[in-house]
Amino acid sequence: MLKFGRTIARGRIWILAVSLVLLIPAAIGYFNTKVNYDILYYLPDDIETMQGQDILLKDFGKGAYALLVVEGMTDPQAARLKEQVEAVDHVDEVIWYDTFVSDSIPQDLLPKKIYNIFHSENATLMAVFFDGGTSETSTMDAIEEIRKVTGEQCFMSSMSAIVTDTKNMVEDQLVWYVSIAVILSAIVMAITMDSWMAPVLFLLNIGIAVVYNLGTNVIQGEISFITMSLAAVLQLAVTMDYSIFLWDSYREMKGSYFDKEEAMAHAIAATITSVAGSSLTTIAGFIALCFMTFTLGLDMGIVMAKGVVLGVIACVTILPSLILVFDRAITAAHHKALTIKGDRLAGSIVKHHRLLMVLSLLLWIPAIFGYNHLQVYYNLDSSLPEYLPSIQGNQELEKNFSMNTLHMILADEKLSDKDTREMLDKMEQVDGVEFAMATASVIPSSVPDAFLPDQLTGTLKAGGYQLMIISSEYKVASDEVNHQIEELHRILKSYDDNAMLIGEAPCTKDLIDITDHDFKVVSAVSIIAIFFLILIVLRSFSLPLILVAVIEQAIYINMSISYFTHTTLPFIASIVIGTIQLGATVDYAILMTNRYQQERTAGKDKKEAVQDALSASISSIFTSALGFFAATFGVGLYSDVDLIGSICRLMSRGALISMVLVLLLLPSLLLLFDPIIQKTGFRKSKNLQMEGSPS
Repeated sequence: MLKFGRTIARGRIWILAVSLVLLIPAAIGYFNTKVNYDILYYLPDDIETMQGQDILLKDFGKGAYALLVVEGMTDPQAARLKEQVEAVDHVDEVIWYDTFVSDSIPQDLLPKKIYNIFHSENATLMAVFFDGGTSETSTMDAIEEIRKVTGEQCFMSSMSAIVTDTKNMVEDQLVWYVSIAVILSAIVMAITMDSWMAPVLFLLNIGIAVVYNLGTNVIQGEISFITMSLAAVLQLAVTMDYSIFLWDSYREMKGSYFDKEEAMAHAIAATITSVAGSSLTTIAGFIALCFMTFTLGLDMGIVMAKGVVLGVIACVTILPSLILVFDRAITAAHHKALTIKGDRLAGSIVKHHRLLMVLSLLLWIPAIFGYNHLQVYYNLDSSLPEYLPSIQGNQELEKNFSMNTLHMILADEKLSDKDTREMLDKMEQVDGVEFAMATASVIPSSVPDAFLPDQLTGTLKAGGYQLMIISSEYKVASDEVNHQIEELHRILKSYDDNAMLIGEAPCTKDLIDITDHDFKVVSAVSIIAIFFLILIVLRSFSLPLILVAVIEQAIYINMSISYFTHTTLPFIASIVIGTIQLGATVDYAILMTNRYQQERTAGKDKKEAVQDALSASISSIFTSALGFFAATFGVGLYSDVDLIGSICRLMSRGALISMVLVLLLLPSLLLLFDPIIQKTGFRKSKNLQMEGSPS
């Protein structure tokens, strides 16, 4: 490691030159990485709802859809508008009342309820189908064009419209996410460090690593907008400590070595071990996300684990080069840093450790209750502000047509008209169903199939399937719509065992079932992985249990606060926050515990060892937690996308709660379980002083 450190120190100019050149392919990769804004895309491919979506696109040429509510138009005006919308690129078809009318089927023959489906007292409804998927660029471009064509008296509702608005909002705010995180982090580092210049170099180093991470995402082809929005902020938050480790080590080595290159070489050698160990728990937390069946976890886990690895590499290569090149500027910008003297605080904490232990035990009661009663939501529109056009479209659809979502059925084309009508009649009796429509229910039985309009047969029949549409007044992801889907599914399978019920609401119901399982898996994997990492690092069987328990209580408290503040969280936040908080903040506990082990091995009694370890660790833990808080808190306040804002708010709050519990609870646990810790450790010393032995 020392040889490696000397190589880095001597080759600093070349390292900086190469690192800057590498930004070019990284930037190219970044701009060529597709961003996916459809959360439902990450459902497993082998479930029925996703297979049905593929059939709809492959055989019917229909991927995404949108519902267009038109206010204040006569039927002739609506017909002309329909033609304009159909002329937009990548619009496959627009279904309206006139879709069912032709020379062979006069308007008088159609059931009155068909007219009422597409008309209300003040509005007209059209269903717009696109030839691409929900989050494909072609679909989002088509939605933007339709909005231009239709004007202010038209409102568009559906997942495709929501995805389009989400894309626009995230693209507008992404630069601000990074800017806010950088500014607040810079302020914290400037206050807690003794040079105004050092934070600038730290952020430049992390920024380069972030660009590398975002650029290498092109290997995956595309990433989720959630991952894209959080990647830079999270990478900054979890890798900032590595820069501080190197800086502290370099300052220490400068006191022993006159030559700055030699001092940096020893600093790099000393830092690699500590940074590598610290990063492993964070990487393990992100890798745990890869075990989710819902592959958004895989997407986020790979990107963030890669970001941590790149952050470590940059910390021991690029940052040392920057520090050496700008050493004089760093010295010139010296100032007195804000430091925390932990002796008195540590003494007070150790003195009152029994009281703190009791308070901690009492805190478990509301923490567990709030954690188990936390409310989450699964529909994306709940995370968006009401001023967006898609949210207004949802409101207009509900107001004018008592409709919140559409279900679609793909049934055997050979299913008889009699059975189809009977099945749809039963479905219309299910609570919350506004209408159930298919060719057999629209066209009179007296009209032979040969007389049906080509447009109608092409729309509702293809590839051996017939398409049926069901309107629901219930909101996506609600208990009512999920029960409704179960009833519809039961009726459907009684007529056609191979038929499929698809659409946003059925997909979201699958999402709820899958992520409930994923939550348990991710929690278990992250706890087990980090347990064994701590076991290896601290060489003890009991310490991993103690440290994980401390951070898990911090996680429970963090999540329960959302319950007691009546905050409903997006489902993904409730899944990822536990593993991220555990992986990123357990280092606070490892830092103190490692120092405690050193003090006990040196022969100090348990009380003195704990107090000295706490005193020595307070400043570092405070700086680390405050930096994590600063990088995420501002983004949580600023973001209009609650999926992003909630995760950032939880992470910022979680960092502070973990810090408080590590400083207040962990010393109490170390004192309480000291005899067990000494008996279950891998390493022991003859100088170890057990409680009650003479000093």
